[in-house]
Amino acid sequence: MASPNFVVIVTDDQGAWARGRLMPELVSPVLDELGATGLELENFFCASPVCSPARASLLTGRMPSAHGVHDWLRSENSGVSSVGKHYLDGLATTPEVLAANGYACGHSGKWHLGDARVPAPGFTRWYSHRDGGGHYFGAPMVEDGREHIEPAYVTDAITSRAVAMVEELARGTAPFYVQVHYTAPHTPWHAQEHPDELLDLYRDTDFPSIPREPTHPWFRRDDGELRAAQDDDPVSALRGYCAAISGVDRGVGQLLASLERAGRREDTYVLFLSDNGFSCGHHGYWGKGNGTWPTNLWDPSIRVPFIINRPGVVRPRLDAALTSAAALHPTILELAGVPTPHDSLAAGESFAARVTGACVDAGTVDGLVVYDEYGGTRMIRTRTHKLVVRREGPDELYDLVLDPGERDNLLGDPGNHEVESDLRGRLESWFTAHSTPDRDAFATPVQGFGQDQPVWAADVSERYVAAPGPATVPGRGLPATAAGRE
Repeated sequence: MASPNFVVIVTDDQGAWARGRLMPELVSPVLDELGATGLELENFFCASPVCSPARASLLTGRMPSAHGVHDWLRSENSGVSSVGKHYLDGLATTPEVLAANGYACGHSGKWHLGDARVPAPGFTRWYSHRDGGGHYFGAPMVEDGREHIEPAYVTDAITSRAVAMVEELARGTAPFYVQVHYTAPHTPWHAQEHPDELLDLYRDTDFPSIPREPTHPWFRRDDGELRAAQDDDPVSALRGYCAAISGVDRGVGQLLASLERAGRREDTYVLFLSDNGFSCGHHGYWGKGNGTWPTNLWDPSIRVPFIINRPGVVRPRLDAALTSAAALHPTILELAGVPTPHDSLAAGESFAARVTGACVDAGTVDGLVVYDEYGGTRMIRTRTHKLVVRREGPDELYDLVLDPGERDNLLGDPGNHEVESDLRGRLESWFTAHSTPDRDAFATPVQGFGQDQPVWAADVSERYVAAPGPATVPGRGLPATAAGRE
């Protein structure tokens, strides 16, 4: 049997709630159809609620405390002002393993895992955002080893290069893997950032399905666009956010059409997911994990959409089983028929059997657990409970059956002492087995402002950008600082 192809589409900052199936106002007919005719995982969780560490986990199957990417990587890492830095050296990534087993691999869009000016190992086709994000027009892109300012809407540019890669690789004899990493729907959302035809889709709605909640006391207010969205004009921000997703939707339509034209649709797995979650007012804040201080691991920040579709192979259905994004790496390799290299620090097990229908939905199995981390914040989440532990600052315990919105912190409640003790023990032992002392994120001073150096940098003080001031969250004695833009 011939090896299947893969087109892996990843958005930037899209919460699981931002799907047409769940949000009536969202105009995303292609993604809606892709989900309706494929397998949609309803409880798919990123490994970290910010882009670079989450993306590193997707490609390596490791947690941040094992791969060493702990925060979003600042633009200096792409060689803007110095020699570019590489963060996944020595780790077996999905494209590297596939390429070593005969696959042709292409990348179009956001990389954000180090120097984007040269193709990462495993890729022979490469069109990359130099920095990882920014304006939708005039984006700094790298193509054929040359940097240029892209005049087109960057979502459309990423799509057109990906379509060209698919069409070229589909004519060859090797199976192919093309990852299409959009910067959308990340900020900025201002009207001048998005084409009128996308914004016009949302002229007549004020987004009634999106909550307008009182501002959470942990919300970081230093990011002007997020502060304005929370305080002043959520509708304009939501128009930009949703317009960006609709731009991705039409891009996905073009990618599917290219597969159809090439006669490769039925032998290609098409995956759609996001790097991390996002809140547009949910839980009283705008942003993701670094949208609050202390950084948060609430579900809007860590739960992301996931769809996998292949006609005739993937049976259409919803699957409610808890699933970690760290499991994507071994899953793709198993679906490709490629051996997964042994990794004692691997954090996720393949769910390929659920994709092909070889096993039933495990959504009600109590034993399934997902873990998450962001610097000095770690989480264990079962179907019924969530425990968040911090190196500094308050811990949290939630009963997700009685309190799915994570509002009532039960930490210290005598009636939940046994649950808390059990979860603490499991969390500690699991991370002991899935981290290394030299890459441990829990001991690092991550505050959500970005990472400047790999973990092997000589001076730890140069790795992470510190908070700009001594302000504190009222009544908590914790720094109240800006979330940054990534």
